[in-house]
Amino acid sequence: MQFDDTTRVEKAKKRAVVKQTEVRNRVELFRHLPQYEHKTKLPHLEMNFFDLNSVHPAVYKVGLRYLAGDISGGNARCIAMLQAFQESIMDYSTPPEKAINRDLTAKINSYVSFLSISMENAIKFVKTHRIANLPLTLSESEVKSTLLSEINYFITEKIILADKVIVRHAVTKVNDGDVLLTYGSSSAVEMILLHAHELGKRFRVVIVDSRPKLEGRLLLRRLVGKGVTCTYVQINAVPYIMHEVTRVFLGASSVLANGTVYSRVGTACVAMVANACGVPVIVCCEAYKFHERVQLDSICCNELGAPDVISKVRGRADVKDLKDVTDNENLQLLNLTYDLTPWDYVSMIITDYGMIPPTSVPVIVREFRKEHIWSG
Repeated sequence: MQFDDTTRVEKAKKRAVVKQTEVRNRVELFRHLPQYEHKTKLPHLEMNFFDLNSVHPAVYKVGLRYLAGDISGGNARCIAMLQAFQESIMDYSTPPEKAINRDLTAKINSYVSFLSISMENAIKFVKTHRIANLPLTLSESEVKSTLLSEINYFITEKIILADKVIVRHAVTKVNDGDVLLTYGSSSAVEMILLHAHELGKRFRVVIVDSRPKLEGRLLLRRLVGKGVTCTYVQINAVPYIMHEVTRVFLGASSVLANGTVYSRVGTACVAMVANACGVPVIVCCEAYKFHERVQLDSICCNELGAPDVISKVRGRADVKDLKDVTDNENLQLLNLTYDLTPWDYVSMIITDYGMIPPTSVPVIVREFRKEHIWSG
């Protein structure tokens, strides 16, 4: 939703189950994106839980874990969302004088609005290709059983097994003596590195990290704990370390139809430096994250994180230079969540459909869509 469309904003506020306070001093270039004071969300949501009649408790709990940051990563968030849908379906009963297809779709719509997430292919799979296509002759118990089975299929086939296929393809790109660079923490990239290590391949991993989330620290602990040799640097050191690197492995939140990669902010910077140094950039992404949308920049569609987060340094309570800086009306803080990497900075995309160049992304989008329309 564009935040500068007043009509849509008012409609969204009426549907919202959480009272949100807009932040002050938003950056002018990003005023079309919604941004709220993060500290006002969680307490209000917890206080008004019993008033949220339209939200199933399982969905509510997932929403809280999203806000608290307990669930991070595209796959983990998607699985949590689908499992919450399963619990809500099990507890669902069709109201009198209503069709289960339409009423259940409306319920799912309200849950999606509550969670404020962008896993559209998984949501479309549940709503459009499964609920909407259910035969009207099925009983309520048969509908529930069918939907629960279909959601399990999606989680197993399109996420868990898809990652195994990606690992099998990607590990062939890891050779003895390689220095592999990755940014942040991608579950797919982590599985690739661990599998290559289990195969006895000798390589070193450079983990690039950045504030405010510092996701790379978790990846660093897990890899070092398994005996993988690692080097940990901040994103400002990428130009200095890149001359040692032989390949770059990156995860993705989504891959768009024009081949651009939508991922955590900083990904584009790493890919551009690698391209300038002649280092191949390999993106690992499940096909369910491929999207038919085309986007040319990360300004028109993005998410803004809490601005006060970047004014603090995690683990450094002594750093107080920016304390209460968010109250300064002359200062604007910008905490972008994602950025866009142009296709020409990506050497290869490894997906569960195989290894492809970025120019072949529309083929995957078409095949994925065709598969679910026909099977639905």
